[in-house]
Amino acid sequence: MELVQKVRVKNKMGLHTRPATAIVKLLQGCKCDVNFTYKKETINAKSILSILMLAARRNTTITINVKGADAPETMEKLIEAFETKFGE
Repeated sequence: MELVQKVRVKNKMGLHTRPATAIVKLLQGCKCDVNFTYKKETINAKSILSILMLAARRNTTITINVKGADAPETMEKLIEAFETKFGE
């Protein structure tokens, strides 16, 4: 199963180290491939360095692409994390 969803970065500092770490931890147990696309660049969301390289600022839109067996659960967790600003 493949799911695609757009989310807005709400964190004051954008996708900096703390949210990037939260994303990687959230994805540790998932069995699917997760990619983020921003400004025509697609990265593996399980890599903290790749997330930081996106340099996504506040109020920018990122496209999440989740493909695999647990895609619905993984997408739900990611959307929730973006909505709650990763606990900030």
